[in-house]
Amino acid sequence: MSGLMNEYWLISAPGDKTPQNTFERLNQATKSGSDRLSENFKFNIPDLKVGTLDVLVGLSDDLNKIDLYTESIVRKTASTLEDVLESSDKGSFSENLRIGGDTPPQIYMQKFSWDLAKYPVKQPLRAIADVISKDVTHIEEELKTRYNKYNNLKGNLQQLERKATGSLLTRSVAELVKKEDFILDSEYLITLVVVIPKTTSEEWMKKYERLTDKVVPRSSRVLFEDAEHQLVSVTVFRLVQDEFKNKCRENKFMVREFQYNEEEIQAGKTELEKLNSDKKKKFGPLVKWLKINFSEAFVAWMHIKALRVFVESVLRYGLPVNFQAMLIRPIKKNHKRLREILNQLYGHLDSTALSGEKMRDMEIPGLNLTASDYYPYVFYKITLDMLDSQKI
Repeated sequence: MSGLMNEYWLISAPGDKTPQNTFERLNQATKSGSDRLSENFKFNIPDLKVGTLDVLVGLSDDLNKIDLYTESIVRKTASTLEDVLESSDKGSFSENLRIGGDTPPQIYMQKFSWDLAKYPVKQPLRAIADVISKDVTHIEEELKTRYNKYNNLKGNLQQLERKATGSLLTRSVAELVKKEDFILDSEYLITLVVVIPKTTSEEWMKKYERLTDKVVPRSSRVLFEDAEHQLVSVTVFRLVQDEFKNKCRENKFMVREFQYNEEEIQAGKTELEKLNSDKKKKFGPLVKWLKINFSEAFVAWMHIKALRVFVESVLRYGLPVNFQAMLIRPIKKNHKRLREILNQLYGHLDSTALSGEKMRDMEIPGLNLTASDYYPYVFYKITLDMLDSQKI
């Protein structure tokens, strides 16, 4: 269906004769001739332990905080996975965000089923909320540890890779020279490497032998060049190397601090290879962990939403428990019309919710809402913008 949003409205309304009647009534009302205002799905919440009114009011406040926190971990896990995969194709990336290995998050929501094994319904609501909060906190802590280790490794690798590329003014010289370019193990002579602008190459050839005394004649050779600079060698007596460096600086020739040492060059190559190898070894397990824990965090988030709907429905509609939770996916062009239909269906539940500006800045006690978020029916918005390019 075209025009569907990746925004969902999770609502509940009192059961008519049965909760099924409530759902059918919503479906009928959101049909507009041959057009539909939304896709609607049952959001099945089991019979949970209600507890006392005081517990419900206190829990409502805490669930709001846990909800916001859990959503932040869902988003952080998704954004970390995107960063690790270095994906430029949002549509392709979103295929990695699956619940239980192969179910898209939208489909999981549309077919939501309470995990009875993980969250037994005989437990008090507070105990279930605490378990979810503890699980999500563990995911966040593990995420920080794993991602920081990977990022440090990646940063060190990028630093070494930058040294191997880029301008001759900064890149590593070791990859550009050979042993035979240098006079080694001489008590009196030393070979220096100098970076000169290409535009001054003729000037260098005319000047370098006369920059100081004791420069070996005709010792300069071009070792490497890029678009703007040349890397040249020159051999001088050790006695004058400091003076020669100063004279080079005065003439805008840059002497690179480099001494040819095969062991150090090999060690640098080995370090780069080791970091590359370590990154590859950590990449697969980290991606797998992120996919699994995106799924875990998302499932936890939906169970928190279910708890919020249950608690608020009991606070709003009273006992015995008789309500139907429903997941609505609005169609963009009918967004406002859908809201009007819902107000027509459920406005009688709380007329103060429709009074508009008078209540806009008022807080609703026990429900953690301001009037601008408050409707006659239980309402929570779920935005899956991390999946915006996914076609479902």
